[in-house]
Amino acid sequence: MSDIQKKNAGEAAAAYVEAGMVVGLGTGSTAAWFVKALAARGLSGLRCVPTSEKTADLARELGLTLSTLEDTPRIDLTVDGADEVGPGLALIKGGGAALLREKLVWEASSRCIVIADAAKVVPVLGTFPLPIEVVAFGHKTTANRIADVLIDHDISQPARVRQADRGLVRTDGGNLIYDAGCKAIHDPVRLADDLKLITGVVEHGLFLDLADLAIIGTDTGVEIITP
Repeated sequence: MSDIQKKNAGEAAAAYVEAGMVVGLGTGSTAAWFVKALAARGLSGLRCVPTSEKTADLARELGLTLSTLEDTPRIDLTVDGADEVGPGLALIKGGGAALLREKLVWEASSRCIVIADAAKVVPVLGTFPLPIEVVAFGHKTTANRIADVLIDHDISQPARVRQADRGLVRTDGGNLIYDAGCKAIHDPVRLADDLKLITGVVEHGLFLDLADLAIIGTDTGVEIITP
């Protein structure tokens, strides 16, 4: 029933958008429901900043007006999905390999709403592998540095480079993704800081103190969570 839950969350989030807003469009299956619901409202004067080429293609097909961070550096509202929603609305994102662009858009936004199905809500972050975006040049050396940081956080399993049938997964920016099977992240703030200090790491999927509201889809409607 997760598709119903995702649809309910996406449609509920679209109700928060007002005419004339600059809106950040997230990436992923839940965010796609929001984009469809937003387009269906037919609001005037919207400008939308997509977080991935895939989302841009969908929004364009639905007739939404697109913009960029360069042209619209301040965003009124961003709506995006998450792979995990933890206590205090700490998030893991990046399952769709768009975490860098997503975080840039989130941090430029006055308000951020995370949308997810009920299974994404967890008591402790880390069951979903933490995505880490790295520069392709020297990425195996960077992976060794990441492993050292993970060990310092009692995470013994090294991060693994993400692959698909076509080979190594590349982000829209040409970077690679490593996924760290953390199991449990006991100090997300310190882990976030330590990963960002590694040369070669572009960004990580820990989104902390960024979400203002969570809309969690259920089979019959939605639940609202605040930090």
